[in-house]
Amino acid sequence: MKKIFAALLLLSLAITSGAKDFRVSSPSGDLKVTVSVTDSTRYTLEVKGVTVLKDCPIAMTLEDGRVLGVGSRIRKDTRGSRSESIEAPLYRQKNFEAAYNYIRLSYDGDYILQFRAYNDGVAYRFVTSFSDDIVVKNELVCFNFADKYPLVIPMVPKREDRYETSFEACYTETEVGHTSEDLAFLPCMVRVPEIGNLMMMESDVEDYPGMFVKTTQKGLIAEFPPVPTGFKVGGGGAHRPTGYSDVIARTKGSRSYPWRIVAYAPEDKDLPTNNMVYQTASPSKLDDVSWITPGHSTWDWWNASLLWNVPFKAGINTETYLYHIDFAERNGIEYVIVDDGWYQNFDPMQQAEGIDIKEICGYAQESNVRIILWMAYTPFVNNAEQICDYYSKLGVSGFKIDFFDGQYQTIIDQVYDMAEIASRYRLIVDFHGLKPTGLNRTYPNVVNFEGVFGLENCKWSTIDVDMPRNQVSIPFLRMAAAPIDFTQGAMRNGSKGEYAMNFNHPMSMGTRACQIAMYIVYDSPLVMLCDSPSAYMEDQPTVDFIMSIPTVFDYTEVLDGKLGEYIVTKRVKDGKYYIGGMTNWEERDITLNLDFLPKGEWLVKIYHDGLNANIIGKDYKIETMVVNGGATLGVHLAQGGGFAMVIER
Repeated sequence: MKKIFAALLLLSLAITSGAKDFRVSSPSGDLKVTVSVTDSTRYTLEVKGVTVLKDCPIAMTLEDGRVLGVGSRIRKDTRGSRSESIEAPLYRQKNFEAAYNYIRLSYDGDYILQFRAYNDGVAYRFVTSFSDDIVVKNELVCFNFADKYPLVIPMVPKREDRYETSFEACYTETEVGHTSEDLAFLPCMVRVPEIGNLMMMESDVEDYPGMFVKTTQKGLIAEFPPVPTGFKVGGGGAHRPTGYSDVIARTKGSRSYPWRIVAYAPEDKDLPTNNMVYQTASPSKLDDVSWITPGHSTWDWWNASLLWNVPFKAGINTETYLYHIDFAERNGIEYVIVDDGWYQNFDPMQQAEGIDIKEICGYAQESNVRIILWMAYTPFVNNAEQICDYYSKLGVSGFKIDFFDGQYQTIIDQVYDMAEIASRYRLIVDFHGLKPTGLNRTYPNVVNFEGVFGLENCKWSTIDVDMPRNQVSIPFLRMAAAPIDFTQGAMRNGSKGEYAMNFNHPMSMGTRACQIAMYIVYDSPLVMLCDSPSAYMEDQPTVDFIMSIPTVFDYTEVLDGKLGEYIVTKRVKDGKYYIGGMTNWEERDITLNLDFLPKGEWLVKIYHDGLNANIIGKDYKIETMVVNGGATLGVHLAQGGGFAMVIER
């Protein structure tokens, strides 16, 4: 594998002459790609007249010795434009327009290189038309930047297996030019002072491994996890490779490959709503999505299944989940999740002592509440058809599948299989330990992903882990790729001075108002109320406010924000407006211009930090007022604070 990398790197360093250039620009003309083809293929990207990526080589090496993009002649180039209206159920926009210009370079040797230029980014991919199956040794993907731009990147936490990761990391701020063999994952971004931000992403990763990146003197280079040679069952039921081959994919010879994306955002506030991953992903394979129900869910794992003032011993047992169902029914909460511990011997067909899923599902159906079962990846994939068949007949509505912890080809293949099998039984899926790359468009029953440094990390993290900074970083990068299952809703809220780590009785870093703001700021069609029903019952106004916020919206716009500092997001649903704001540990004042409201009077209900929230994180206040369209409102955010606002006629 190292020899292959060395050979491909020589391509990236080679000086070309006599290149034939092919150009394509975005509809706005702001983004211009030049593809240069000689003995090798490379591209350059200009944004608003500024060269930002320069001489980035493109190649794919096959086991039989062929190298796509190298040593082949262009026999035809095809250009065109397209505009499509994309219907996007359970996405941040109900629908949106995607217009792009394209160029297709047809090489001798039966393969094509496609480039698309949208106003919000550029993307390229290979397409092959080989009659026989192929083995891919490696793919050369480089992002060679024109200068030493500031770089924001999530590094893979070090483990014995360098490819093992749950895709959970706070962001590292560095700059282009720092070379490291350590892996990072996508999305990541660079800041280009003259033009804004570039975000590196990928989409439509099917029957192929996902992409890691390493930092180089010029920028970033991809590294792909090879095909495993064998597996063992690891902790939590995870699938762990026992070794790796020297190839990255065994696949069909006639197919398209993942999109390599450079997304563009003029300002930080444009990052969270960038559509490049979704609009390049394969369209939905489901003819009917009307059965897919978004909503809120109770969750037992964050709060260690703790309840108080109840006539039974709380824990992983039937009584506890019946209590969750009662709480959900009273408050209009659509789902209850039965998390880890309900089955035994790594076999979801063997329920643990004290658990009766049939009784739980029957009681939930009587209460108009849906049940989601947690399950580890390995036992699910080993018996997915039987599990989906059996539990769908009991009345289960979906699965939360955990511990993928990788992105080699085998995992990706199985993820698509799981989504397809679940869809046939009308089951939704929430994937944990997995990096999203557009699967939620192809299979809309995949309603959420973790793959984020979420609230659960407060169960074992000290104050040195800057969670408030992380909370206002992930909307700008991770959330641009897909929804996030951050699992918000903590009712124990630690100010900077009072936060304390506690696994069984955890608290958030920052204020309660910040937790409520997340229900607006974060894309999350299936969203958690992570704390104990007993805790929520002590604060009914907070529960009522959470449940007044939908989980999918017609329109989303980030009004203001800066990565790592703060964010203010506006959502629209059925004529109502929802505005959420969050800050890092720095308290700040936000001025909202309500000029987007039509003329006339509007009722505003706002949940915001109390006067003492810097000391007592749970301190909040709910206020109601009447405003006119075009008015301005000022909101103060405490340290690690936030606000949530509902505006209606």
